[in-house]
Amino acid sequence: IMTNETLIAVPVFVFMGVMLERSKLADQLLQSLAQLMRTTPGGLGIAVVVVGAMMAASTGIVGATVVTMGLISLPTMLKKGYDPAVSAGTICAAGTLGQIIPPSIVLVMLADVLSNAYQQAQLQLGSFSPKTVSVGELFAGALVPGLVLVGLYLLYLLVLARVKPAAMPPDTSAEEDRVSVGRLLLLAAGPLLLIVAVLGSILKGIATPTEAAAVALFMAILIGFFIYRDLTLARFRQSLLDAGETTGTIILILLFSRFF
Repeated sequence: IMTNETLIAVPVFVFMGVMLERSKLADQLLQSLAQLMRTTPGGLGIAVVVVGAMMAASTGIVGATVVTMGLISLPTMLKKGYDPAVSAGTICAAGTLGQIIPPSIVLVMLADVLSNAYQQAQLQLGSFSPKTVSVGELFAGALVPGLVLVGLYLLYLLVLARVKPAAMPPDTSAEEDRVSVGRLLLLAAGPLLLIVAVLGSILKGIATPTEAAAVALFMAILIGFFIYRDLTLARFRQSLLDAGETTGTIILILLFSRFF
C-alpha cells in the first residue's frame, strides 16, 4: 500500500482536512455566513449546506466536517427554533458531501480498486494493453453530480422554508451584528484557493492527485498559521497524531478487505 502512488494521497488529504479543522476555518465561515443570512427563512440551513460543500471540495474528508458543523450549528439551529429533524438531517447531508465532491478520499481508494479490476477484466478478454481508470477521471465524473446534489439540497431547504416556515424560522432578533460581505469573501478565499489548486491542477492534468494533495497541504498549513491565525504548534502536533490514527485505520481496513 505504501508503494502505491495513488494511495499515498489518502494520508495527505486526511492531514489537510484535519489541519483546516484545527485552524477553525469551518467555524468562522459558518458563523459569518449564518449571520449574513440570519433574516432569511431557512438561512441557517442554507449556510450549513454551503459550508459543507466548500469543506468537502477543499478537504475530501467527512468526519471533521460533520463534527465541526454539529458542534457549532446544531445548538444554534435548535436555539433559533429549527425543527430538530431538519437540523440534524441538514448537518448530516451537508457533512457527507465530502464522499462525492472531489477531492474525495473515497474516490481515491475507489480509483485504485476500479483500475485493478478493469485491467484484469481487459486481460481476460484478450486485450493486453488495457487502459486504466485514473483518479482524475473519477474526480471529473463526480464533480457535476456533486454540485447537482448541493443544488438539490438548497432547493429542498428553500421549498421547506416556504411550505413549513415554523420548521425553519428566520432570526429576527438583534443580538448580533451582521457580518460584512468583504469579511465573508476573505474567509472563503482560503478554501476557494485550495479548491482551485487541487481540482484545477488534477483536472487540467498538471499534477497527479498525490502531488496536488501535497501542494494543497502546504497551502493549508500556511493558511492556518498566517490567515486564520487560530492554528498553534500544539494544534499542529495534535493534527499529526489525528491524521496518523485515521490513516492507520484506513490501512487496516484495506488490509482486512484484501486478505479476509
